[in-house]
Formats: sequence, structure tokens, C-alpha cells
Amino acid sequence: MVVTGGVRAGIIDVHAHWLPRELLSLPPGFPLGGMNDCDGDLYLGDSALFLPTTAMTDIDAVIADTLKTGLGARVVSAPPFAFPVFAPAAADDYVSAYNDRLTEAVTSSDGTLIGLGLVRVDDMDAARREMTRLAAMEGIAGVAVPPLVQGQSLGTGTMRQVLAVAAETGLAVLVHPMQLPRPEWKDHYLVNLIGNPVETTTAVASVLLSGVMDELPNLRICFVHGGGCAPALLGRWGHGWRKREDVRRDSNRPPSDSFGQLYFDTVAHDPEVLRLLAAHAAPDRILCGSDYPFDMAQREPVRFVLDSGFDAKTLEMAGRAFLGIRNRV
Repeated sequence: MVVTGGVRAGIIDVHAHWLPRELLSLPPGFPLGGMNDCDGDLYLGDSALFLPTTAMTDIDAVIADTLKTGLGARVVSAPPFAFPVFAPAAADDYVSAYNDRLTEAVTSSDGTLIGLGLVRVDDMDAARREMTRLAAMEGIAGVAVPPLVQGQSLGTGTMRQVLAVAAETGLAVLVHPMQLPRPEWKDHYLVNLIGNPVETTTAVASVLLSGVMDELPNLRICFVHGGGCAPALLGRWGHGWRKREDVRRDSNRPPSDSFGQLYFDTVAHDPEVLRLLAAHAAPDRILCGSDYPFDMAQREPVRFVLDSGFDAKTLEMAGRAFLGIRNRV
């Protein structure tokens, strides 16, 4: 990442979202249509997102919330609706436009904001081209990617190759679920309450059991929402790894050994869940997150992590390490 003027000291929120108003249309092929403003409130197609449009689109509003909550800096990425996965070959212009606007926004924030760009995960030539461009952009530290696309996760195919390019170019990777629908989750917001953690959990297992971290030890990859269900399932995965050849065939180590190489954010909504995560993850791989500005956000991310027993300096240094920031200003 190219940083001029430095990043503000203090805890870094690695999980927040921003989308400029002119890109609310979303990439081609999104099945629900675009996002739109309705009398000041943000909608996804015909569904209310229960947040002011300015909270997502106004960079000054993002900065104001960052400072109000006591953060040193905040990492912004596109909301998952903007991932170019439904008609990716037609999304190159959208991807490059977002990344251009992102670098403009973060470099004008006086070290308050850092960016994670968009990238296609279906085509290696397109991915490498855009990730090489992102690596040279001021204020851009990495990319945000989905955990699952059309039955494929991060341990296989093009998605795994994208991780390899990220490690090669020094870009951090934030893995964010897409709230993929299933019939049994149509009520009570279960598509988010259960679906999002399950998507993340699947991706964590894919990375651990496919040997990604053996192949790419320098990869900086973060899973949001506290890693979903992964901390609670790590023992089960380890038992399967020891007992079944088909579980361990692609990895050299039990999943608990490589779990310590992964980063996780703190959007868990429960201090006990965070303590379970801390029992398995490396202390310097837990990162403050908020999920700003969505309804499922941790509204006071600094207070939540400090009240849960985490150390501010450790969190700050972990955030800087994940983002590849070496300087202090």
C-alpha cells in the first residue's frame, strides 16, 4: 500500500462499507436490481436497508462516525451487493470506477480512512490486472472478496489463485459474506443471522483444509463476524482431520495449527463468543470491526472490544500488520 502522511494512531476498524452515490446501480446482473435512495433512506431493490443513504455514500459521514466512536482509522470496502459475481465479464468498468473513487476518497481523509478495493474472482487475467493496479494505488491496502461463488470457495480454482496474487502483491484480503438465499432462511432475517456466519465458516474450513496457508504463508486474510461458527467447530474439524484421510489429504497440518495464521474481526455481538475466538486465534490476529453502517453493525466497536478485555495497543498493531502499514505518524 502506498501511504502518504500516515494513518492516524489508534484502533483500526477493518470492517466498514462505503459506496459512492453514482455507483448505487451495482454491477451488472445483480438479481435484485440496484440500490437506491428513497426520501433519504437506502433501499436494495424494493427492500429497505434501514439506514440513511448518506451513511453509505457520504464520505464525510463515514469520517464523522469514525471519529465519534473513538477509532484511530477505519478501513472501507464496498458492500457485498457490489461484488462483481453475477455477470463478472461485464463488470470491469464498474470495478475500475469503484477503485478509482475509493483511492480518491481515502487519500482525502487525512489518514482516517484506508481502502479495500473490488476485484473479479472468476478470471485470473482480469484479477491480476486489477490487483496489480490496486497495489500501486495510494491509500489502498487490499481487496474485499466473497467467501463463496457458484459452489466454489477460497480453497479451489480461481478464488484460490486470487489469494495467491494477493500474497504476491502484498494486498490484504477481507472475506465478506454475500447473504446468499436459501428457502429455509426466508423468514426472520435468517439469511443474514444464520446465512452470513455459515458462508464465512465454509470459507474458513476451505482455507484450512485445502492447505492454502501452507502454500501461502505470507497471505494476510481476515474473516469477518468473528469467523462465523469456525471457533466452535475447530475441534470437530480437527477430529475429522485425524480420523479421515479425505479430510486431511490436502493439508499438512491439523486445522488448529494453521488457524493461528488467520485474522478475524470482532463483530460477534457477544463477549463470550469473542473469548472463544481468542482461545483459538493468535492474539495478534484479532482485529476490531464494526460492519458500519448496516443494521447488524457493532455501533460502539471500540467500547465493545475494550469492555470485552482486549488491549488497545495490541488491536492497533494487529490492524496495522494486517493492512501492511509499517509507519507511525
